[in-house]
Amino acid sequence: MKLNKQIISDLRKEYGDAFYLLDSKQFRSNYTELKNAFSSIYSNFNIAYSYKTNYTPRLCKIVNELGGYAEVVSEMEAALAMRIGVKENRIIWNGPIKNKEKLESFLLAGGTVNIDSIDEGKYIYELSKKHEDVTFNVGVRCNYDVQDGVISRFGFDVESKEFQDVLDLIRERDNLYLINLQCHFAKRQLEYWPEKAKGMLDLIDRLNIVPQRIDLGGGLFGKMENSLKEQFTSNIPNYQDYANAVATLFAERFSDKDNQPELIIEPGSALVGDCMKFVGTVKTIKNIRGKSFATVLGSQKNISMTGVNPPIEIINMSNEQDEYKDLDFVGFTCIESDVIYRNFNGKLAINDAIVISNCGSYSLVMKPPFILPNFAVLDISEGKTEVIKRAENFEDVFHTFEL
Repeated sequence: MKLNKQIISDLRKEYGDAFYLLDSKQFRSNYTELKNAFSSIYSNFNIAYSYKTNYTPRLCKIVNELGGYAEVVSEMEAALAMRIGVKENRIIWNGPIKNKEKLESFLLAGGTVNIDSIDEGKYIYELSKKHEDVTFNVGVRCNYDVQDGVISRFGFDVESKEFQDVLDLIRERDNLYLINLQCHFAKRQLEYWPEKAKGMLDLIDRLNIVPQRIDLGGGLFGKMENSLKEQFTSNIPNYQDYANAVATLFAERFSDKDNQPELIIEPGSALVGDCMKFVGTVKTIKNIRGKSFATVLGSQKNISMTGVNPPIEIINMSNEQDEYKDLDFVGFTCIESDVIYRNFNGKLAINDAIVISNCGSYSLVMKPPFILPNFAVLDISEGKTEVIKRAENFEDVFHTFEL
C-alpha cells in the first residue's frame, strides 16, 4: 500500500497518531524466496523462524503453514507456537535457560531441545531415566571459531571436555536421540557463513556422526532500502549469496541425495525486517541553541535501530511546511538518547506523519511499557486494514500490579 495524506488521515481517525503497519504478504514472499534460494542447491533444506525477532502470531502462523519450524528460546515462545497450532515436533527450543517443568513436558510431547550447557544435559539425562519408555529428541549447541573476532557465549566449546561429556550422556541412554547439531553466530556478514558450514561439516566428520538435522542458526541481513544499505561498511548480501556460500558446501559433501541430513537456518531479521513500518506524528518543533528538534509520538524504542538513520518518509498533513537543516527527530520519552533520526534536511511541519521503514526486526518485541503503552499493529498487505494487535492501554500495563 502506497501511503498518502488521505490514508494517514483515515488511519489516524481510527487508530490514533502512532501505529505499526505490517505487510504479511511481503513476509510470505520473503520466506518463499529464501527457501527456494537454498533448496535449489541443497534440496533437503528448511527454515526455523526465530520467534524472538518478531513473534506476531500472524507471521508465525504463515511459517507453520509453509512447513517451517518454530525456533523458540523460552517457554513463553514455545507456548505461543503450540497455541497457534504448531506441533511439538516442529518446534526447536534453543536458549541458555529453560524452565525445567516446561522442558520436561515439552520433551515428553516430542519437541526438540538443543542443549546449551552441561547442567542442562545432566538434567535431561535424569529425565530420560525417569521416562524410560519415551524417546527424547535432543540437539547440542556447538561453539567454535568462525573468525568473526567474537567469543560467543552460546553452546559448548567443541574442543572442551564438557562437549564430550554431553555427547557421552546422550550415547549412554537409548531413549536420548541426537536429532540435531546446532550453532549460532550473530554477525551477519557473508564471509562468516562458509566458516560456520565448514566448522559443522568438520565436526560431524570428526565425530563420525551425521544427525538428522544440521542447524546453522541465524545471522543474515535482510532486504533494506538503499539509504540504509549505504550506512553499512560491508556489502549487504542477498538470499542467494547466503545460499551459494553454504548450501553448495552441503550439496558437495552429501552428494548422495538418499543420505542427506536436513539443513536448517534460523532467520529472523532476514525475513521480517522489511515487513513492518512505524508511523508517528510530529508534535512539536523547536530550536535550542541553533539546533532544531522535532518531537514525535513514537520513540527509538518503537523502531529498535541504533547507530544508523532508518529509512524515512515525511507525509505532509497540511499545506504549510518550513525548511529545516540538521534537524533531529526525537521521541516522546524523557531520555536524552531517544533520537529516531539525526540531521534531517528538508521540509517539515507540526502534525506531519513520519514513516519509518525496515523496523520489523526486534522493534515490537523489545518495546517496553516505558512512559506509554505500545501502539496498534495493522496489517495492510491485502489492500484492507486488519487489526493484528490492538493498542495497549493502562490496564494492560498495570493489571499485574497491586494498586
